[in-house]
Amino acid sequence: MALELRQQLKLAQQLVMTPQLQQAIKLLQLSRLELLETVQQELLDNPFLEESAGDDPATAEQPESRQDAAEEGVYDKELARDADWEDYLGEFASTPRLAQSRESESAEEISPLEARYAAKPTLEGHLLWQLRLSTLSERQKEIGEAIIGNLSSSGYLQATLEEIAALTRSSPEEVQTVLQRVQLFDPVGVAARDARECLLVQLKNLHYDRDPVLLDLVQSHLEDLEAKRYKPLLRKFKLDMEELKEYLVIIQSLDPLPGASFGGGEPTFVSPDVFVYKMGDEFVILLNEDGLPQLQLSSLSRMDMEAASEKEKEYCTEKMRSASWLIKSLYQRQRTLYKVMESIVRHQQAFFEDGVTKLAPLILKDIADDIGMHESTVSRITTNKYVATPHGIFELKFFFNSGLELDDGSHVGSESVKALIKKFIAEEDAKAPLSDERIGEMLKERLKVNIARRTVAKYRTALDIPSSSRRKEHF
Repeated sequence: MALELRQQLKLAQQLVMTPQLQQAIKLLQLSRLELLETVQQELLDNPFLEESAGDDPATAEQPESRQDAAEEGVYDKELARDADWEDYLGEFASTPRLAQSRESESAEEISPLEARYAAKPTLEGHLLWQLRLSTLSERQKEIGEAIIGNLSSSGYLQATLEEIAALTRSSPEEVQTVLQRVQLFDPVGVAARDARECLLVQLKNLHYDRDPVLLDLVQSHLEDLEAKRYKPLLRKFKLDMEELKEYLVIIQSLDPLPGASFGGGEPTFVSPDVFVYKMGDEFVILLNEDGLPQLQLSSLSRMDMEAASEKEKEYCTEKMRSASWLIKSLYQRQRTLYKVMESIVRHQQAFFEDGVTKLAPLILKDIADDIGMHESTVSRITTNKYVATPHGIFELKFFFNSGLELDDGSHVGSESVKALIKKFIAEEDAKAPLSDERIGEMLKERLKVNIARRTVAKYRTALDIPSSSRRKEHF
């Protein structure tokens, strides 16, 4: 058979993430303190970026950013006619006419210092939050809770499929189905039985499972790679050292301990990203921009570049483009955060009026549809963000929870049910603690909803509250 060289045209679509897009996505999910560090580092690295000396960010020199924003209709000049209120709330004003009564009050005074502590997110809590918002059935969610409850601090599953099946009165096949879904939760690879399975799940999620050599290296030769016994691998797979190094780079980029980055729940100081307080009959949303520099392009951007070399022109052009994109990305991040918080306030109006017991069911899709954004954007902007409310400081993820259907067809949030259970137990007689059955009856009287005893027990366990017999023994 003759061998020949042949040219062929092929048309294909491919999604390529530019560095600017990657930066914008990264800024969305940064916490407030991480954002401050990132901005300060950019100020050091980019000579065309400087901090604005003016107090009003609307007057900062941002030629490209302002031009683009005007084209997109981002800047609304009719947002507020009162100059004093505009100086106070900036470009994100929810109720301009009510400004004068709170003009001299600091945002930090909304919540006392002792109320600004929050527990670090735990692996169990992070996974349960994703489980509640998943499309799994109630039966599968019960199995998922059993799986998550049997994870080690590193994220590995410490029980067999048969043990979990016996615990949940299900079959090993049902457990395996749910386990495969849980392993794709963030962090990917959690709930694996060993390091091999953990890495294989991550490879599949990254679509590297099409390479049989890479799969075989992870499946059968992790010990050889750890001991640097490369020569037998080169012979077996007919590779050269450069090709093997490429595989090593991929394997080393994976996380063999997906749960290690989560804390144990110890309290940490929180600086809220957003403040929400009530003025009259309305709620005002105020973004916390304390310490966040107002950026602008430096005077270097107006220099004459005629005498510069091509390399210098290219460097300056790239840095100016980077500075302009950062300014625009920061504005877009704050705008997105404001829109998401505004939508949450609309959906959770009863919570902001009366507290946790009135928290309504809410999922990411509700907010995404309301503000016209993708669910992944809402997920990123609610990660590691906190809001100070009249009822305390909460992570934005707190407002997303599943619901229980009431007898009249309406719904109540699961967090509201938990808050009532906690309230009932806090007010119980220490000599005769409330049983789960009795708590279920009290919830039915209060909420007009039938809640099974095991559901009450599940919520009580999630709150780290012992059973009635243990509470009685404690006293």
